[in-house]
Amino acid sequence: MDRIPAPGEPAQLFIDGAFRTAERAESVIEAGTGEPLGSGCAATESEVDLAVSAARAALPGWREVPVAERAAALLRFADALQSRASATRELCSRENGMPLALSRGANGAFPAALLRYYAALIVENGIEETRPSTIGHTIVRREPVGVVAAIIPWNYPQALAAMKFAPALAAGCTMVLKAAPETALDALVFGEAAVEAGLPPGVLNVLAGGPDAGAHLVAHPGIDKVAFTGSTAAGRKIAEVCGRLMRPVTLELGGKSAAIVLDDADLDATIRGLRTASFVNNGQTCHLNSRVLAPRSRYNEVVDAVAALAEGLRVGDPLDAATEVGPLVSARQRSRVLDYIEVGRAEGAKLVAGGSVPADQPHGWFVAPTVFSEVDNSARIAQEEIFGPVLAVIPYDSDDDAVAIANDSEFGLGGSVWSTDVERATDIARAVRTGTIGINDYQLDMGAPFGGVKSSGMGRELGPEGLAAYQVLKSIYRVG
Repeated sequence: MDRIPAPGEPAQLFIDGAFRTAERAESVIEAGTGEPLGSGCAATESEVDLAVSAARAALPGWREVPVAERAAALLRFADALQSRASATRELCSRENGMPLALSRGANGAFPAALLRYYAALIVENGIEETRPSTIGHTIVRREPVGVVAAIIPWNYPQALAAMKFAPALAAGCTMVLKAAPETALDALVFGEAAVEAGLPPGVLNVLAGGPDAGAHLVAHPGIDKVAFTGSTAAGRKIAEVCGRLMRPVTLELGGKSAAIVLDDADLDATIRGLRTASFVNNGQTCHLNSRVLAPRSRYNEVVDAVAALAEGLRVGDPLDAATEVGPLVSARQRSRVLDYIEVGRAEGAKLVAGGSVPADQPHGWFVAPTVFSEVDNSARIAQEEIFGPVLAVIPYDSDDDAVAIANDSEFGLGGSVWSTDVERATDIARAVRTGTIGINDYQLDMGAPFGGVKSSGMGRELGPEGLAAYQVLKSIYRVG
C-alpha cells in the first residue's frame, strides 16, 4: 500500500481512476496508542462534485459492459484486494482498534469473497427474463439504478464498503464511496486495487470526510441512490433528504439486540457463543447482542457466567493475535462509553464486571469489558445503543416475557436464542421483531439478506436481495 500518506504528508483521494492530492487533510489517530498514524482526506464539496461527475461520466459505459466482462472485472478486483489483505487488515486494526484475529476475516478476506460471490450471481441471474402474458409475453429487465453514494462508518471499514460496492458494481452502477475520517487510510486500498484490476476510470471513486461532505453527497443532484451504514440519528436525516428527492436509499443503522438464554440452555456453550455475539469488535458492532435476557430460575448463574466471561477476555494490543478486546476507535468514543457506564450506576444497576479503563492500558482508548446485572429493560443502558463493550443482563419470567422484552426496543437488527431445543428456540426467534437472529450462534451469511426493522433501518444488504437493491425493474410488453 504505497499510497498511504504518513503523518504530515498531503492526503489523497481517488477520483476518475487516479489518485490526487486532497485539498484538506485530517490526522488519523492510531486507536491503540493515541498517536498520529497517517494523513487522511477531509473532502470538500468541490471534491465531492468532482467524484460525482466522474461517476456520472463513467455510468453509460459501465452499465453497457456485458455481464460476463463485468464479472471478470470484479474477479480481478477481488484478486487485487486479496493480494493486499495482510497489510490492509493490520492497517484497519491500527485505525479502529479491531483485534487482528477479527480483522483477518472482516477486513482481509471478506471483501474479495463478496466480490466473487456477486460476480457469480450476476452471471447466473442475468439481466432479463421472459414471462408469458395475456397479450403475448413480457420481458422483465433488471437495470442498474445509476450513480450510488455509499457512506460507510469506521467500525468495519473494508467489509461494509464491500457490502455496497460489490453488488452495485455487479449491477452496472458506478459509485462514490465516502469513508469515515477515522478510517480514511484503508479506503485508499480500494483505489489501488481498482487500478490494478483495470476498472474503467470513474466507476469507483473514493474519498473520506465528515458529516458535511456526507450531507453534500447525499443531496447531490448527480446521485441516483444512497447506501448508508451508521447511526440511526444520521440515518433519519438521510432518509428525510432521500424522501424529498424521491431517491432510493438503503439504511443499515443502530441496534440493541437481545440474546435470549432459555432455561434449558447449555450455559458453557452459550458463554462461548456470547464471547463473539456480545463482545465482538470491542462492542463496536451494530448487531451486538448487548442485552442478555436470562430466566429468573437461572438468573444468578447466568450473571456469574457472563461476568466471568467479561473478566476473562484478553484486553490489549489489537495487533496481538491473542487479543480478544482492543481499544475503542477514539478518545471521544471512549468518553461516550464511560459516560454510559456512569449512567448505569446512577440508574441503580449493579456493576458486576469492568466499569473503567484497564489499569494496565495507559495508552490508547481502552474500556474494560463491562457487565451490569439487575437491569430493568426501561433503563437507558438497556434501551440506547452504547457501541462499546457494555452488557446488561435482564431477568424474565417466561418465554412470552422474554419475547416481549426483546421486542421492547426501538431497534430490530440482530439477536440470538440459546437452547438445547432447536425447534423451541426457532419458534421464539420467529416471534422476535428483528431483521436477523441466530440460534445458538450469530454469524452473518453472505448469501442471505442482512438489515433491520424499526429504527435499525430499511432495505437489505448481502444475498440476491443485496444485488436487487442496486437494480430497477423495467417491463417490456410484447404482443405474440
